[in-house]
Amino acid sequence: MTSLRIGQGWDNHRIKEGSALILGGVHIPCDFGLDGHSDADILLHAITDAVLGAMALGDIGMHFPDTDPTWKGASSDQFLRQALKLAAQKGFHLVNVDSTIVLQKPKLGEYRAKIRESLARILELSLESVSVKFKTAEKVGPVGEGLSAEAQAVVLLEKR
Repeated sequence: MTSLRIGQGWDNHRIKEGSALILGGVHIPCDFGLDGHSDADILLHAITDAVLGAMALGDIGMHFPDTDPTWKGASSDQFLRQALKLAAQKGFHLVNVDSTIVLQKPKLGEYRAKIRESLARILELSLESVSVKFKTAEKVGPVGEGLSAEAQAVVLLEKR
């Protein structure tokens, strides 16, 4: 096994009126949230998938299926912590994460610091190793029409 592993993750969820909008473990004040079996934190889901992918361990649905009532309403940091634990069991630790949230509204710039700090805490990384970018979909497709939101992430893991 090589000493470096790269993983890519992606997630999307439908927008749901009256739900909580949670991104990177941070509650974003908004009149809608995302629909999902867990807390629907698309950013943590994408990072979880990236870690699992880097280790060739499948995806979030294999480890935390939405058919399992155990995960109903669960905080997504549990998924990410478990993925990191699985990587650690194979001798790997996370080096950095680069991520993007695609959401038409609300504007997220004022939450960047809070989301990065939350991710750094969950991932046990320095703030300099955590990147979070925000994009709109320019009113194109389901995200642009305000029907859904998505997140993408890339991670680098290194053998200890």
